[in-house]
Amino acid sequence: MSKRGIGEILEDMIDSIERITAYVENISYDEFTADLKTQDAVIRNIEIIGEAAKQLPYNFTVAHSDIPWRAIAGTRDRLIHDYSGVNFDIVWAVIVNDLPSLRARLIEIFQSEKNSNEKQS
Repeated sequence: MSKRGIGEILEDMIDSIERITAYVENISYDEFTADLKTQDAVIRNIEIIGEAAKQLPYNFTVAHSDIPWRAIAGTRDRLIHDYSGVNFDIVWAVIVNDLPSLRARLIEIFQSEKNSNEKQS
């Protein structure tokens, strides 16, 4: 298995955020909590975001310490290991309050990484 680059990892995170955004577009919290398929799709993509965050090199996360990498990975861990249930109030708050700004920041970093790599080529 080849080691994935930072750009690929960031793309996975951005893609997962965009999927979540599409899944919950034009639905209310009540509709979300009543729709098991949407819940499962959102939770799966939050897990992907958290797992991807864990794959980023330490020096990269330190260089971008404005992003709460540990909390992102921790959210994934709680979803994976908490078999008793998911707090959908928290999931919805993450969707509404955290993911839009995280997406914007990840795109900014991705573009910066891409430009830096192009200059080195």
